[in-house]
Order: sequence, then structure tokens, then C-alpha cells
Amino acid sequence: MTKKRYKCVLNLKIMSKSLSMFSALLCTLIWGTTFIAQDTGMDKIGPFTFNGARFFVGFLALIPFFFIFEFKKFNKIYNKNKKRFCYLAILIGIFLFLASALQQISLLYTDVANAAFFTIFYVPMVPITVFILFKKKVHWSVWPSVLLCIMGGYLLTDFYDATVRTGDLLVILCALFWSLHIIYIGELIIDFDLPITVGLIQTFIVSIFSFFIGLFYENFVFENILNEKLEILYAGILSGGFAFVLQIYAQKNISPAPAAIIFSLEGVFATVAAWIILDQILNINNILGCSFILAGVLLSQLVPEIKRS
Repeated sequence: MTKKRYKCVLNLKIMSKSLSMFSALLCTLIWGTTFIAQDTGMDKIGPFTFNGARFFVGFLALIPFFFIFEFKKFNKIYNKNKKRFCYLAILIGIFLFLASALQQISLLYTDVANAAFFTIFYVPMVPITVFILFKKKVHWSVWPSVLLCIMGGYLLTDFYDATVRTGDLLVILCALFWSLHIIYIGELIIDFDLPITVGLIQTFIVSIFSFFIGLFYENFVFENILNEKLEILYAGILSGGFAFVLQIYAQKNISPAPAAIIFSLEGVFATVAAWIILDQILNINNILGCSFILAGVLLSQLVPEIKRS
């Protein structure tokens, strides 16, 4: 390879990694601001009805983008290995359904501080699960980054003033399924560069499963769903639709463990959003928590790059 060609390939890799980093940060920003809509969107409807409506709206929002950007290349990529694609796409949809359902239900049985803190546990779960399932080692910088994220989450959520509740177990299970979702997204995107298609499949699976359970165990009143339309539209179009597509694209160039650390910034964005929108006060512990998580993200991303350079 000539020096000029090598520089061109290197520049393309750097640009692709930068776009993935931007996608991960934008995705996390949307998730963080959606936490408010998730909490207030259950005033008149149950968690499964909310999730069903939310992810169905996300599914509808992605359809035109699928036909514009991925319809032509779908058959070419899909036909490489149909069984593996279907297996991973369905599995990812089920993991997302279980994670989002448990998170939504937990908000009925625990407070926001507990839910936010225990959700961060998916950060250490990702590298541990990757090693157990695939025997893949992670860069040493991941472990201090994970510790910084957990310490940051502890301070950010004011968890030291919280009381452990029965709903916290649901949040820990939610974190487990979030970690599996992140891991298997990483596995799928390596072979199938179809982020919008995968986003369509997983939002459809979550909406169908949620509506099915909601019809049996919740009062399904269409008028009540319309009363929560603003929360559903925001959480559906931005979070349920585009944010998850951004996540899939981001993981094209970022391995699961560092990606999980970046996604932990969700708590930082949620705190800042609550400060701006709800006029909640940021104390010194909240600011320290944000700083710890940011330090963890920077450590996980910069140290491997410095060594590689």
C-alpha cells in the first residue's frame, strides 16, 4: 500500500469513528431527555400501553427512511446469511422489549433516583457478559472507566438519600437486558450494515409484544392514549425510532464495552434536562457525578486511541 493510499484509508477510518462517536452522543442525549417523557407519560395509561404506542410511532417514523436509504441494499446484505440476520434481529427486539418494559414498570414501584442509579449497572455488565459469552478480552481502560461511571451515577442520582425498594430488582433485570441488547447489536452490525432495517424490526417487535400484554392486563382506552400524545410522540419518534438507529450505527465502529460507557452519559443529559426544563437544582454532588461519568467516557475512548497511535 502506498503512503498516499494509507493516509486516505486512515482518514476514512477516523471520519467513520468520529461519526459513530457523534451518533452515540446524540443517541444518549435523546435518551436522557426522554426520561422525563417516560415518567410523565403514564398518568392515564399503563406501562405496556405507553411502550406499545411509543414504539409503534417509532416504527412508523422509520418506514420512509428505510425506503429512501436501505431498501435497495437490503436484499444484497440480507441474502448473505438470512438465518443469522433473522435470529439476531428477533433476539435484539426481544431484549429491547424486556429492557424497556422492565424500565417502564419499575418507575411505578421505585423512585427516579433508584431507577437511574441501578440502570447504570449495564455498564459493568457489558464487558463481563462479553467475556463470558464470547471469551473476548476488553482493554484495561474499560474497568476504571466503569468504576468512574458507577461512582458518577451514585453521586448524580443522590442515591445515598434513597431507600432500596422492591422495584429496584426490576431495574437490575432491565440493566441486564440492556447489556445484552448492546452486545448483540455489536454482533449484528459487524455482518449486516442495516441500522434502519434493524431499527424497524426491533420497534415493531416491542410494540406488538407491549400491545398484546397491555390488552390483557391494562385498561386500553384510546382517549387516554391521545391525552399522552406529546410524551408518546417525543419518546416514540426521537427515542424509540431515531435514537436506537443512531445506537446501531454508532456500534458499527465502537465495541460494546466502550459503547456502554458512552451511553452512561444518559444520566448526565437527564440531569441537565431536568435542571433546564423542570428547574431542578444541581448540587455539588450532581456536578461531581457528571464529571466522573464524563471522565470515564474520555478514559475509555482516549487511552486505546493513544496506544494505537
